Amino acid sequence: MTELTPDQLAATAAWLESAQLDNGMVPWFAGGHADPWNHTEALMAMAVGGRWDAVVRGFDWLAANQLADGSWCTFYLRDGVVEPRRDPNVCSYVATGALWCSLQRGGPGGALLEHVWPMVDRAMSWCVAQQRPGGELAWSVGPDGVQGSFALLTACSSARHSLLSGSAIAARLGRERPGWLRAAKGVTTAVRSAVRAGAAPLGPAVDLPEGAHWDGVPGGHAGAGRARPVFAAKDRWAMDWYYPVLTGALTGDEARTRMLERWGRFVEEGLGTRCVEDSFWVTAAETAECAMAAARAGMPTKAAELLDWAAHLRDEDGSYWTGCAHPDCVRYPGGQHSTYSAAAVVIADHVLSARSPASALFGSAAPGSDGGGSEDRGSEDGGCGGGGAADDGAVRPASVSWAGTGR
Repeated sequence: MTELTPDQLAATAAWLESAQLDNGMVPWFAGGHADPWNHTEALMAMAVGGRWDAVVRGFDWLAANQLADGSWCTFYLRDGVVEPRRDPNVCSYVATGALWCSLQRGGPGGALLEHVWPMVDRAMSWCVAQQRPGGELAWSVGPDGVQGSFALLTACSSARHSLLSGSAIAARLGRERPGWLRAAKGVTTAVRSAVRAGAAPLGPAVDLPEGAHWDGVPGGHAGAGRARPVFAAKDRWAMDWYYPVLTGALTGDEARTRMLERWGRFVEEGLGTRCVEDSFWVTAAETAECAMAAARAGMPTKAAELLDWAAHLRDEDGSYWTGCAHPDCVRYPGGQHSTYSAAAVVIADHVLSARSPASALFGSAAPGSDGGGSEDRGSEDGGCGGGGAADDGAVRPASVSWAGTGR
């Protein structure tokens, strides 16, 4: 793999900071909207580049816009809310972002975690309250508190990873939150059950393994038996393919098999990863995330090669085009350099190069191991671009051992 040079990393981090508004919000692109998930992703990339003032401003923007119940609205412009519904995955990603930033060398470390803890605590508690009887998290919650009627495999995989990150933060700060680990275990079982059942439309009832239970999960079933994780069928989208692997819900041979069996459907040789299987659109974010998933599945050569292909979407100022429509690789959407695309490539480069202890968040030693098409990335429509389980399936806060590192 051709790693980004220090100058290239610095240029991309500087470009990301230049895209940040004076109130701390990081929009998707110039003049565009923001959502808390992709905003947080940009902070993670700026942390890699040492842009700590911008990182803190970004977390402060999140704190200033957090609702009383701990959630955030889905989309914002500079002057207010665009979409008032809430998304548990979007709201929980602040924990992954905070843990990642705290583990960067030369950064504020534990002081950052203390600074953001009240916000993380409220966000994760709200997220856990959105867990459905089958263990999955509702994909959306209205302003009136009414949950959507189904879940998304990508979103649940990502939120599960965030629950584990939140648990690791709580442990590092001596503020245990065992309910977050229990919730993560429920999501893990729901995701694995759906994948193994083929994740049919609106997921039919699936038999849980003997002994599986949902004790302590809000709204869950007590004791073993049939549960019904209800996932919408989104297997046309690349994220539904690789996110269970990227976030560690699937591991070992199962993860590798999943990546290999659909590789030819989504990966365009020499260009990158398609956002949607039947769309001739390759995106930087999907390419970078898919590369991390491949590495986590034990496919380092494919991972490195895939991430190298993202280079053709890099512009001279360190920004990245959102994607291109092939076979002629016409930049699409026209003229759009997106912050989430640049952030995803920086994060993937960091992970595949193992540049700091933060790399392990998307590697084999993920936090708390329990082991687009649409404009809404990770939305009901599927979304494009962004947003671990131990091989033995046990639930344990492994990343607690990272305490004291990443300074």
